[in-house]
Amino acid sequence: MQSVTDPYELRPGVPAVDVFRRLRTDAGLSDRTPEAVALGLPNTWHGVVLHHEGEPIGMGRIIGDGGTAFQIVDICVHPAHQGKGLGKRIMAALTEELDRRAPATAYVSLIADGPARVLYERFGFRDTAHHDSIGMFRPTGGN
Repeated sequence: MQSVTDPYELRPGVPAVDVFRRLRTDAGLSDRTPEAVALGLPNTWHGVVLHHEGEPIGMGRIIGDGGTAFQIVDICVHPAHQGKGLGKRIMAALTEELDRRAPATAYVSLIADGPARVLYERFGFRDTAHHDSIGMFRPTGGN
C-alpha cells in the first residue's frame, strides 16, 4: 500500500517470469531457468511484489500444500533499496497471510542465507538445528 510520502507499494501477486529472474539476480540470489520459473510461479500459495514508483524492486512468496506445510521463498529487495525496512514489510505481509489463512498446526519453514536470519528471527523463526532436526536440501539430479 502506497501513501503520498511513501514511494513504495506492496501488491499481492507474483511477477512475470522475466521480472522474477531479474529481481533474484539483482539481489544476488541464484538465477532460475525461464522454464522452471514458469512452472513454479503458478503454484504460489501467496506472493507479494514490492514496487517503487511503479517498478518492481522486491518480492516474496509462500509455497506449500495449503494445509500442513509451507515454505517462505524468494525474499529479495534490489540493493539500491535495501536498508529501508522493505524486507521487513515483505515478511510482515507474508506472515500476516499465514496467520490469517493457514491452519494453526501448519509447519512453516524457510532457508536463512547469511544475515537474513536476523530479519526472520523477528518474525518468530528459530534455528532448527538445536531441536533434533536440521534443514537439508538435495539438488535435482541427485548431485
